Amino acid sequence: SDSVRNSRDEQATRHAKVVIVGAGPAGLTAAIYAGRALLEPVVFCGLKGSQLLQTTDVENFPGFPGGILGPDLIDKMTAQATEAGATFEYEEVHGIDTSTRPLRVAHGWDPEAPEWMTADTVIIATGAAAKRLDIPGTGDGPNGFWQRGVSACAVCDGAIMAKDTQSFVIGGGDAACEEALYLTKFASEVHLVVRRDALRASVVMANRVKEHPKIQIHWNSNVKEVTGGDRMEKLILHNSASGEDVEMAAGSLFFAIGHNPVTNF
Repeated sequence: SDSVRNSRDEQATRHAKVVIVGAGPAGLTAAIYAGRALLEPVVFCGLKGSQLLQTTDVENFPGFPGGILGPDLIDKMTAQATEAGATFEYEEVHGIDTSTRPLRVAHGWDPEAPEWMTADTVIIATGAAAKRLDIPGTGDGPNGFWQRGVSACAVCDGAIMAKDTQSFVIGGGDAACEEALYLTKFASEVHLVVRRDALRASVVMANRVKEHPKIQIHWNSNVKEVTGGDRMEKLILHNSASGEDVEMAAGSLFFAIGHNPVTNF
């Protein structure tokens, strides 16, 4: 940002051998290795932390046969990194100045008035964030059903959220087809919501979806709203070709429209 650029001449308050931006599995693994190498890494976790903090049961991480809650997994990895010598800052990184050596890292609570520190090495392990659509009822707040039926990771949440429900997937590419096929293991029926009249997926993936008896494709369609009580229960499906709105029972909804790298600092 302009504020970060304009404050580059500010005096750095401290120095670290290694700064790690990101506190998910990748960042914490880097912290464990750097700590064991006596590099005393400083890990910036951000204000929201890892996406795993918003995930319920994780069943595909090695070492936990019965699964583990996302926050519990992060706690264990954080404790291991701390034992190895890492320290943690629960602040955002607002910019990295690579024009000088050592590198300079802008951090803090306020992006308009960041603090600066120097580092010999900066490891960026911020991952990617799933794209989501601004559909009423799918948000994080009290009026939304995020993680109460709505997710962006079928592999993470499908076994719990989609079990014995009508499950919906938004998207038309390979990722959406893979999610839909995966959900057939748990859902009573899977509905693939495609905004166009064709799939963007590869021919192989498209044919698998079209031929699967538990998958129904809704062409020229989009989800208009999600409703429910304690959990998601229904959604309104809009057909852009006919203009028709249909309310359908729905126990789960998964966004599968791609990811954005978290590098906007």
